[in-house]
This record gives sequence, C-alpha cells and structure tokens, in this order.
Amino acid sequence: MRVEILFRLLFILYCVEAGLFLLLAPWSPLWDRNALQIPLAGLRALALHPLSRGAVSGFGLVHLVWSAHDLDALLSLRKLRSE
Repeated sequence: MRVEILFRLLFILYCVEAGLFLLLAPWSPLWDRNALQIPLAGLRALALHPLSRGAVSGFGLVHLVWSAHDLDALLSLRKLRSE
C-alpha cells in the first residue's frame, strides 16, 4: 500500500469520525451539561441556542460530504489504475 493512499484513507476516516461527532454532539445531553458550566450567561445562551447547534451540525455534515467525495475520488483513481 502506498503512503499516499494510506494518508487519504486516514483523512477519510478522520472526516467521517469528526463529521459524525459534530453532527450528533450538539443535540446530546452531554452538550447541555457542558454548556451549563460556562460562566458567562451570554456565551452559555449562545451555546444552547438551536441556531448555534445547527451550525455545528452543518459543519459536521460538510465533513461527511467531504469524506464521501474523497472516497469516491480514491475509488475512481484505483479503478483507472486497474484498467
């Protein structure tokens, strides 16, 4: 296995893991418990606002789409090399 392919696979794995975490974490009870520990009321309200949670989830969705794009590129490159 070439180093380039290994790095691409690791990057795809990172994007999937980060994407799933960022997509699901803002809506979990853990997010609420951590946000309630923020000492500044305005920052706490911002962390708990649905728009902020949606922005973090959207960033997670971007990571998932990016990983799917890179996986597709890797598979098509492999297909071209085998022909």
